[in-house]
Amino acid sequence: MVAQELDYFRAIIQANMEPLAKVTEVSAMAALSEQLGNQVWLKREDQQPVYSFKLRGAFNKLRQLPQGSKVITASAGNHAQGVALSAAHLGHQATIVMPVTTPEIKVNAVRKLGGEVVLFGHHFDAANAHALSLAEETGAVFVPPFDDKDVIIGQGTIARELMQQLDELDAVFIPVGGGGLLAGMAVYIKSLRPDIQIIGVEAQDSACLKAALDAGHPVELSSVGSFADGVAVKLIGKETFRLAQKFCDEVVTVTADEICAAVQDIFVATRAIAEPSGALSTAGLKKWCRENQVRGLNLAAVLSGANLNFDRLRYIAERTALGAKNEALLGVTIKEEKGSFKRFCQALGGRSITEFNYRYAGEGDAQIFVGVGLRNGQIELEQLKSGLVQDGYHFEDLSDNELAKLHIRYMVGGKPPVALQERLLRFEFPEYPGALARFLEMLGSNWNITLFHYRNHGAAQGNVLAGFDIAPQQYEEFDAHLARLGYQYQDETDNPCFRQYLQTPQSLARKAG
Repeated sequence: MVAQELDYFRAIIQANMEPLAKVTEVSAMAALSEQLGNQVWLKREDQQPVYSFKLRGAFNKLRQLPQGSKVITASAGNHAQGVALSAAHLGHQATIVMPVTTPEIKVNAVRKLGGEVVLFGHHFDAANAHALSLAEETGAVFVPPFDDKDVIIGQGTIARELMQQLDELDAVFIPVGGGGLLAGMAVYIKSLRPDIQIIGVEAQDSACLKAALDAGHPVELSSVGSFADGVAVKLIGKETFRLAQKFCDEVVTVTADEICAAVQDIFVATRAIAEPSGALSTAGLKKWCRENQVRGLNLAAVLSGANLNFDRLRYIAERTALGAKNEALLGVTIKEEKGSFKRFCQALGGRSITEFNYRYAGEGDAQIFVGVGLRNGQIELEQLKSGLVQDGYHFEDLSDNELAKLHIRYMVGGKPPVALQERLLRFEFPEYPGALARFLEMLGSNWNITLFHYRNHGAAQGNVLAGFDIAPQQYEEFDAHLARLGYQYQDETDNPCFRQYLQTPQSLARKAG
């Protein structure tokens, strides 16, 4: 081990987290262990006073400073609460810059812990730049959320506890955002037990570590997903990447649905409700076991946090069955005639129907949107699809279609009575009071909106599906307008869901012509 890593190892051994940070429990996940054929353990960082591991890094950083120091940071959540509580305990003055999109529950939590909140900008990057500017103006010490030696050391104390709590370990699964938790835990574990595999887990739409490892250096992602907001980081830290590159054996990426299924697994085992980023490593553990077909191993995952807005549970519950492969979504064509519903239900072979959407749209064929319960995951889904083919049904498997899951399942049954030259776009924008009105104002009124669907499910980002009646000769002007708006969007005009449920046959014919 080189001197630099040895310094980390010694500092983690000596780091005193008392009395602020707790020694958290390790919980056995009995049901998941039986399901996977491996012994699965969960390191419970949700038990910290701020319900997140972030307290450790913040506390270790701030305890190095003279009492009465001024500190400042930028954060929309867990790091903010960790800094605020640590500063109050140590006698420092803390200022936390938070985006104006931050949910009120998190803003109030920081204020209750004694931090002064400054709301600035509509996203983290703007808030962070403002915090750095304020630190320079006031002489306050800036507290980085992850790319800092003292912060990394604080997070590494989780590994110190874990190694004392579990005698046998084959692999440890660690969530990755900016990389501070992975770096701290990996350098400690590999210093003691190089044989233990260190596996980083990232959200599929925020995989900055995987991108950096592929490139050989940190790479800034063009955009990141908003569901697992605790790990929604565009660029991994320089020091955290250096340590990850040296000590991380593998990176697993998981989808939002897989994270939702892991939230349920954690609840079943502990009755704790993890935030999406908190369930990330459990989702990665499950995926790694399935893909590698391993059994008989001792595996640990870190439940990194449980700061969840209650209204997000609705969204998580909706997606859990899909993530666990206990439900499939199908778009099926049936005959518009008496008895066709009954025949289709019989074709499902007694499987439970979780959702059934239909609206009369004229003679001929009918399009239905149906959810089907599954007991045996992907194997049963393939059997179901094979049976439907044999029975002569035409269908689309929409289980992995984001447009279907976010919007179409709530909109089935509406097609315009006249032919339209429609383009369908799915937008994402920062969510805050008045955000939808601002979005509409910026969108303008130069084009006729033919379809609009919006749902607020407690996330930091709002989702809108919008249709526009636009002639092909206007595409260039329209696309230039979208580019000026600056919103992230996905063109869904060619999505099979749109054609099946929302677009008239006449408009299809016009498009083809």
